[in-house]
Amino acid sequence: QVHLVESGGGSVQAGGSLRLSCAVPGYIRGMNCMAWFRQAPGKEREGVAVNNFGLATYYADSVRGRFINYRDNAENTFYLQMNRLKLEDTAMYYCAAANSGACNWPVAPADFGYWGQGTQVTVSS
Repeated sequence: QVHLVESGGGSVQAGGSLRLSCAVPGYIRGMNCMAWFRQAPGKEREGVAVNNFGLATYYADSVRGRFINYRDNAENTFYLQMNRLKLEDTAMYYCAAANSGACNWPVAPADFGYWGQGTQVTVSS
């Protein structure tokens, strides 16, 4: 179910940057695991990054060193800073929340009960 509110997608040239935001409503409590997934046309949804209440962050090999997943606990919002974007980063990006038990790598979409509506990221040459 869609409960989280995403923003920040768009179109950018290769090498550029975007920041995605995901706001968690106040009625969702105890969901310490925050993750980002993406899905390109014709491909399965894949985990991009996951953060367990600031204790640990995991990244997909394809984005490690370019993307940063962080959270602002005061505003109940988490972010995905995407730098040095590549053509292959083009996809629909989704944020998701779950309890700490979901914070494993590789992260599994089925473990997440709260989702954002998705935001499109398009990288062009």
